[in-house]
Amino acid sequence: QVQLAESGGGLVQPGGSLRLSCTASGFDLENYSITWFRQAPGKEREGVAYISNLGSYTYYADAVKGRFTISRDNAMNTAWLQINALKPEDTAVYYCARREKYLGGSRWYRPDQYDYWGQGTQVTVSS
Repeated sequence: QVQLAESGGGLVQPGGSLRLSCTASGFDLENYSITWFRQAPGKEREGVAYISNLGSYTYYADAVKGRFTISRDNAMNTAWLQINALKPEDTAVYYCARREKYLGGSRWYRPDQYDYWGQGTQVTVSS
């Protein structure tokens, strides 16, 4: 059974940091790229960070460049999103999703490119 499970969200003050985890099971993570998306209330789901199947390539949305870092360890079946210098506008539910490696990085930010999603983890940035 294919599963992705996010964890690590929480309430943090502006300027703080969090490390989100995405744990995969039921499939070989090495064959899939992983993207972190987020969705704020009343807004569309947006891609924030992508990592290729072997970790050779990463892409970021302009809004998070320099503050977010995506990484993965296929042996641990896990991908991470390190988020620093958090802002109130980063408040959202964060999801990880997978897509097959042959798609590469093309249109990585489009939710319709992904076949399995986790349940999401809430990140709230507030003082």
